Amino acid sequence: MQRTTNVTRRLVLKGGAIAALGFGVGPRFLLRTAAAATAARRRVLVAIFQRGAVDGLNMVVPHGERGYYAARPTIAIPRPGSGDGAAIDLDGFFGLHPAMASLAPAFAAGDLAIVHACGSPDPTRSHFDAQDYMEIGEPGERNASDGWLNRHLQTAGSGANATPVRAVALSSQMPRTLAGPAPALATTSLAEVAFGPPGQGALARRAVERMYGSRDDLLGRATRDALESLDVFASLDATPYQPANGARYPDSELGAQLRDVARAIKGRVGLEIAFLNRGGWDTHTLEGGSTGQLATLLGDLADALAAFRTDLGDAMADVCVLTMSEFGRTLAENGSGGTDHGRGTAMLALGGTVRGGRVLGAWPGLAAAQLADGRDLAVATDFRTLFAEILVRHLGNPDVATVLPGFAWSDAARLGAII
Repeated sequence: MQRTTNVTRRLVLKGGAIAALGFGVGPRFLLRTAAAATAARRRVLVAIFQRGAVDGLNMVVPHGERGYYAARPTIAIPRPGSGDGAAIDLDGFFGLHPAMASLAPAFAAGDLAIVHACGSPDPTRSHFDAQDYMEIGEPGERNASDGWLNRHLQTAGSGANATPVRAVALSSQMPRTLAGPAPALATTSLAEVAFGPPGQGALARRAVERMYGSRDDLLGRATRDALESLDVFASLDATPYQPANGARYPDSELGAQLRDVARAIKGRVGLEIAFLNRGGWDTHTLEGGSTGQLATLLGDLADALAAFRTDLGDAMADVCVLTMSEFGRTLAENGSGGTDHGRGTAMLALGGTVRGGRVLGAWPGLAAAQLADGRDLAVATDFRTLFAEILVRHLGNPDVATVLPGFAWSDAARLGAII
């Protein structure tokens, strides 16, 4: 389930509807993009929200826990080495869902870290509230006007080298996490909007510029930001994009979005934050085990991430991909072959700055006395611990107190997920 908000001074592009503005490239944009291209390499965060609450216990399987198998007689993933559909062992206790086999090499290479039993300290099981808390970065807070990623942009300005596409959401609406005064762009598809023929819709663009571009108010500034954002993506080669290193993205929405993000990163347009949504994780019925509904979703996620890593090659050194989900699922399967809303789940960090090859965070256990409310994997790691470590160690922003208000950050207590 998806919860987003419209924000002023944002350009929201739906299904390429604004593509008719055209792609004339202005002098101000050219100077800013040239500066960005010659500046020091940028760190990039790609955040993927698994909306609907992913079953972390079947995504990253605690095959060393007897209670896991007792609670899931039909949907548990078999132990490693037990035949077809078995979990892929990671460390003798945890294993990857077999549909995620394409990510196993990243774990083995130390590029993928997993934080299990991760989630919010707020006990809500409401999708909308939990998603808002995670995007705002303040569990229990409903009224914040900006999200944690926008607060990062506000406190870590790029100065003269900033471009109008520092932050992009691949979404039909601006997500809560990028809401706020720092400029951001929301579009359903960079491929549809940005990579069309140069000059397309030039008359419409000039009309918009005449109507709004010269205004000295919020609408005028928003219009200029919008047109400049289109110019940035138009600067990339308009020929069909060919992923590098033999990368093959899955034929899915997520695959297309990550391909677009890879293209923007390699095009050096100044991208710092990319935010993607992947829904469908609310598996109350017919979840499946090694095959089925969840397996299909996990396979798409893993294959898209593996292709992204392959495509970027050396450029992955400056990229971190973070997956997040509002909460996990119940330990026990229900009578419909699915799982209900729970608490702790698993989150992934993938990239060149990741100290991977490990499943991190305290493991609370699955014995009856160890469960939250007697039914759920407990939250042993506050999601803000991982967010803060990525903020400080990957993005180089030490202002945790502003970006994640009310969270006490200590470098000594960090997970060690980021170099």
